[in-house]
Amino acid sequence: MSEAGPEVAGYIAAWRPVSVLPPAAALARLVVERAAPPGRKRAGALLWSAARLADFAASLGLELVPEVVFHPSVIERFALAAPGLSDPARRVLRTNQRFIARRVVPQLHPPDAVLPRERAKAPYSAAEIAGYLALADAQPTAARRARAAGLVCLGAGAGLIRGDLRQIRGTDVIARSGGVIVAVRGARPRAVPVLARYHARLLAAAAFAGAGLVTGGAETARKNVTARLNASLAGGGGLPRLDTSRLRATWLAEVADLLGLATFLHAAGISCSQRLGDLAAGLEPAGEAEAVRLLGGTGRR
Repeated sequence: MSEAGPEVAGYIAAWRPVSVLPPAAALARLVVERAAPPGRKRAGALLWSAARLADFAASLGLELVPEVVFHPSVIERFALAAPGLSDPARRVLRTNQRFIARRVVPQLHPPDAVLPRERAKAPYSAAEIAGYLALADAQPTAARRARAAGLVCLGAGAGLIRGDLRQIRGTDVIARSGGVIVAVRGARPRAVPVLARYHARLLAAAAFAGAGLVTGGAETARKNVTARLNASLAGGGGLPRLDTSRLRATWLAEVADLLGLATFLHAAGISCSQRLGDLAAGLEPAGEAEAVRLLGGTGRR
């Protein structure tokens, strides 16, 4: 570990805050010197974070040594129970305290295990969607043609997947509010506007299905109902077997583009989806007619 430069080391050694108990300040100087911050500003932030934690540990009667004060359980207890701190301050202090702990008592803070993160599926290109629809048109029977087209349109045109996709009946596809709506049942009932260019094909597939299921079968709880359909939509033009997750990703990407989502996130400086979810939680979704307009259900922009 590199040492702090002379200027930073001198700043740390001279740090004597009047609002912190001298033993807590002494421990803060010790651990921050070992942490070797690169500049005075960073050193100051670490000193205050360490001193606040040491003060808290002293109030609990703990021994003021790095192995005790910078134990993970003490840092977490400070973050949860230290008085007089705002939530943002708690997060910043805990981040700094963990930084110091990883450098000063690394045996207590092993590196986090790298866990796999599922990434969003890549959307299909317009040419690939056109290829799958052409394969749907080439199916040997009218039923297969209707079911295959319905599968592609419900996925890429309305973003449906898994249980939602399996439960759609022909009567759930409705022309109203200036566009075409899919009435989704199940765990998250909602009305989903269909992208305009899929209207005619989906309405035709729904008319063929009538009161039956658009993608075939007789039971809404059936499993892998789309497996044979997916297998039939492969091979032509070098297309791989159809992936319903990628169909949904195709719909998500197109709707996000219509809404200007990337522009909004960039302008707002938002990169965390949790912040976006927190923001949306306090807003009411638009009515059906407005949703049709916003989500590309009345025509292409």
